[in-house]
Amino acid sequence: MHYTAATELIEAFSVFVGPDIEDEKIDLIRAALVLSRTEYPGLDIEAYAEHIVELARRVASLAPDLHPQRTLAALNHVLFEEVKLRGNREDYYDPRNSFLNDVLDRGLGIPITLSIVYMEVARRVGLPLSGVGMPGHFLLKHYGDDGHETLIDCFNRGDILSRQDCQSRLDEIYSGEMALRPEFLHPISRRQILTRMLNNLKTVYLSTRNFRKALSIADLILVIYPRSPEDVKQRALLRYSMGLHRLAAQDLDDYLQVSPNASDADEVRQMSLSIRRMQALMN
Repeated sequence: MHYTAATELIEAFSVFVGPDIEDEKIDLIRAALVLSRTEYPGLDIEAYAEHIVELARRVASLAPDLHPQRTLAALNHVLFEEVKLRGNREDYYDPRNSFLNDVLDRGLGIPITLSIVYMEVARRVGLPLSGVGMPGHFLLKHYGDDGHETLIDCFNRGDILSRQDCQSRLDEIYSGEMALRPEFLHPISRRQILTRMLNNLKTVYLSTRNFRKALSIADLILVIYPRSPEDVKQRALLRYSMGLHRLAAQDLDDYLQVSPNASDADEVRQMSLSIRRMQALMN
């Protein structure tokens, strides 16, 4: 796999999400902070990781008995009352909402970054939470000893949601055109959380036609899922848009290798051939 992003960035991200790392052992905070290095190359990751530990100490001092409801109340108090984390409603698509250092410094984020801070502080005080990849609005879930599920909305100061509340959130986002399905509230893996975070940021960059920054994010997605056909193809198109024709053709060939029976295989084959012919004429 040939990457366009800086080698040290790819290597640092691979340390946390490489294929040899079990999903539940992925360090979400440090992996997310490596993502921030696409914008802040010299970012001190350990300083921000220590800040998360300090927040956990503050929560633990308020709920030393680890009772789930009291711990959730302590998390809400520390993160939303003391630290004043909140959802950035005024500028939801600001890229800084996706960088964990900015979220901690500015107190502003989107559902997924606020949830990562919340769940990782919770994990450090012994309260396991799962990420829930509901379309358009990332949530957290706590499983009680009795099997009861509690859904938490970090974008709205730790609100506890019912399934009807979730439908209302979907109605707001999709204008009433999407019905809540059970799988929307299933827990997702740590790799999936990071991929969703990266895809959010890539979408922001593509909306402003910042292909250079989008390409670095596409590289990081492929560190997590190197054989994802759709992501390989998307990177090919980004590389082509930036004039990186040889690398684009290489990605298209890789796409055909991992997905030879794709519905667009003939079209992709023709595009790869056209790029190589154009390259030959230029040499």
